[in-house]
Amino acid sequence: MQVDILTIFPDFFRGPLDYGIVRRAREAGLVKIDVHDLRGFAHDRHRTVDDRPFGGGEGMVLKPEPIFECIESLNVLPWEERTAGATEHTVILLSAQGKRFDQAVAAELAALDRMVLICGRYEGVDERVGDFIADRELSVGDYVLSGGELGAAAIVDAVTRLIPGALGNQASTRQESFTVERELLLTEGPQSTCASGGLLDYPHYTRPADFRGMAVPDVLVSGDHEQIRLWRRRAALEKTFRNRPDLLDRVELSDEDRELLARIRQKARGLELAADADAPGV
Repeated sequence: MQVDILTIFPDFFRGPLDYGIVRRAREAGLVKIDVHDLRGFAHDRHRTVDDRPFGGGEGMVLKPEPIFECIESLNVLPWEERTAGATEHTVILLSAQGKRFDQAVAAELAALDRMVLICGRYEGVDERVGDFIADRELSVGDYVLSGGELGAAAIVDAVTRLIPGALGNQASTRQESFTVERELLLTEGPQSTCASGGLLDYPHYTRPADFRGMAVPDVLVSGDHEQIRLWRRRAALEKTFRNRPDLLDRVELSDEDRELLARIRQKARGLELAADADAPGV
């Protein structure tokens, strides 16, 4: 995959892209990442990339000219082809107003040949960039960052690790939080070591089995693979119910899942009633 990043702070990426899986994928030739300084496409003496918006308002906005010229120099598929359904390339504007980036989007992007990321700054980017250059806008969360660089680094990492060959064991991506492999779930059901099914991942433990009095659950050292599978699925459902209950409405639950979830909810209600009973009277 070819990745191009457009930014006014190219040195920002000297660290985040030089370690771990992204570095190994670059060295293996699985992904090529080029960072482009937008100031190199500004032609005035001060290499100006921002301006005040028409109509007034606080702050500055990135100008369209440097972004358009940079994109045009990259020989990316034209906007008309990309918006008409050509899926080999994508140009992404990092924006707080964009669609939320998630694991499903990461998997979609990992199947492309080229990904261009435009890092916004200041109060935003001239709207014509989103209308006539980018074919999608993405946000990494419901909060405002100072610029798109952190989001771009996160997207590059999340997408790179899904490219075949980037991980030592590619099957490990199947067990991670938010990953949904529908065919596997429908034919085999949730597994003990893979396929989170869109839930949060189950807890993991390693040696020593007893650390400062904190013991690994007995079932995990029992050797009973069916009980381990059941424990892990229950634990994943419990963690999802506790931390991200919204995910439970978006995943396909088996009959076994629904039974386990009913017990988890019943247990939670029991704890709430017990807490109310112990609370001092008003």
